[in-house]
Amino acid sequence: MPSYEALRALLDPATTVLLTVECQRGVVGPDSALPELAKEARSSGALANVARLVAAAHESGVQVVHAVAERRPDGRGASRNARLFHAAERLPVQQVSGTTAVRVAPPVEVAEEDLVVRRLHGLSPLAGTGLDALLRNLGCRTLVVTGVSANVAVPNAVFDAVNLGYTAVVPGDAIAGVPSEYTPAMIRNTLALVATVATTDEVLECLRRPRPRA
Repeated sequence: MPSYEALRALLDPATTVLLTVECQRGVVGPDSALPELAKEARSSGALANVARLVAAAHESGVQVVHAVAERRPDGRGASRNARLFHAAERLPVQQVSGTTAVRVAPPVEVAEEDLVVRRLHGLSPLAGTGLDALLRNLGCRTLVVTGVSANVAVPNAVFDAVNLGYTAVVPGDAIAGVPSEYTPAMIRNTLALVATVATTDEVLECLRRPRPRA
């Protein structure tokens, strides 16, 4: 774990953005297309921790961005170059644009100042979505990555962030994947090599503690 001062230096509200990845009703909600993942996100406390981080970000002035995966009803523009995409097409719940499935799931709250970035293709919230340009316009230097899944979208987001020059911070208890034992293995063996891994409480302490005036 990083030292408190090192983590606090990274989490300057003026240059930090909190990203939630696929925390949408059709993925982590009660009527999820992926019930095993939804159950893990809730039972592990990861989704509740995302909600805590989002609330603290709203209070401290940290910009929040919600990355949502969706598809058109006719499937135009959707990726079909991996088994995962073909499997998703057969799921009973589809992440169709404009439906409740692509709304951010409770208990995560969306504030008026939050940005919602929607993608119709690919595996990453950053690749080809316009999010990189938004982050640069926001003056982002540190991207806090939360959400699901630790199997695919979260590591994609972290790798892309690092490749684009951002510092990635991952609250390890605010991401989830399946099976349950896979998430800590992914954090320990992969994400910890490229990102600063912390806990939700450590991030919250940094965000909530008053900073000295310049």
